[in-house]
Amino acid sequence: MAAEGDFLARYRAVSNKLKKRFLRKPNVAEASEQFGQLAKELKQQDCLQYAAFCNLAMARCEQTLFNAPGEALALTDAARLFLSSEKENRALQAPGFDEHLQAALNCYSFAIKVYIEMNQPVMAASLCLELGNALKEMNRPGEAIVHYQRAAELQAQTPIETLLSMGEMASCKILTRDYDGALSVFTEMQLTCQERGLQLPGTSTPVGAFLDIVAKCEISRVLLLMLLEPPPQKLLPEHAQTLERYAWESFDPHSQVTFLPENVFLLLQSVVMACQEKDTESLKSLQTELWPFLTAEQNHLLHLVVQERITPSGQGI
Repeated sequence: MAAEGDFLARYRAVSNKLKKRFLRKPNVAEASEQFGQLAKELKQQDCLQYAAFCNLAMARCEQTLFNAPGEALALTDAARLFLSSEKENRALQAPGFDEHLQAALNCYSFAIKVYIEMNQPVMAASLCLELGNALKEMNRPGEAIVHYQRAAELQAQTPIETLLSMGEMASCKILTRDYDGALSVFTEMQLTCQERGLQLPGTSTPVGAFLDIVAKCEISRVLLLMLLEPPPQKLLPEHAQTLERYAWESFDPHSQVTFLPENVFLLLQSVVMACQEKDTESLKSLQTELWPFLTAEQNHLLHLVVQERITPSGQGI
């Protein structure tokens, strides 16, 4: 309590220096520096929320001085401190109303706005990703989606970064059981790779990281289509085209090399056929064979496909 009282007294003393007095202009730069020093001391004492309030006061001073970089930095520091305080409360299982999380969201939002006004979309996108990752880690994937989406929009000039942010968005949609939404994101990612990614000269074949992303999207889309089982009349043309690649009668090994290794393609083709024939035993066997070639997320989707065949629910559970 003594430390808290000392903090409040020093905070008020610095705040009083900002009050307008007759024939005297407040020294905003000095006040900003003192708020920053107080924030550092409080952080060292593990009083994170108080340190965050000092950083907010510092941000207001920097705004008054028209120092946008300083304002954005102070807001970011405040957001991170509020977030750390929220995580501490959760670790202690302390009751609360997510007030520190809400404060962190507001600070991140203002910092992102400042960076956009400074024409620094990369910095703004990095904060969107930081916030999305924090929400995902706190088991709030539904709230994280909008921040990953905003990051992808801000990274429009760098296709590979856009695709990585969209991948996080798709993962969150899977965690919230929005499988149709995840399918749409993976389809958009695949189109982006083919339209904006690096390609072999004279071909439409992506190379490097873009090829890896196309392969990942292809597998995830096939598994999601098997999970959702949209009726033919509701099957979008791009999804119908994907499923046609895995029909036995249209098999052409030379046309699949650009997307997937041949063994993975053949196993996926067998999965599609097993689902169409409702052959649960074959599907279980294929799950074991495919397991080493898939990511944890894709294995989760394949598990849902198998479970849906064993105990149909209409929701992939």
